[in-house]
Amino acid sequence: MPSVSFTGNLKRFYPDLKTMDVDAENVADLLENINEKFPGIKDYIVDETGKLRKHVNIFIGNEMISDPNKLTDLITDNDTIYIMQALSGG
Repeated sequence: MPSVSFTGNLKRFYPDLKTMDVDAENVADLLENINEKFPGIKDYIVDETGKLRKHVNIFIGNEMISDPNKLTDLITDNDTIYIMQALSGG
């Protein structure tokens, strides 16, 4: 089963968020399944049209996903997925 890890910034809103195994065939499925466990978290990751927010990156292993619009990148059982929020400021 794929494993997903999150940056600490999301943990600020979801203190129980930790690396977890999530059954999913693609990134869109992954986000739906995570949102079932942590209601509302998907809104921090995608916008109202379902596209990846500009300040969020998702990696499958060492590769950034190639479809930030429909999130169709495939995930295998051995993959590790990283959901990262960029931080800005000065």
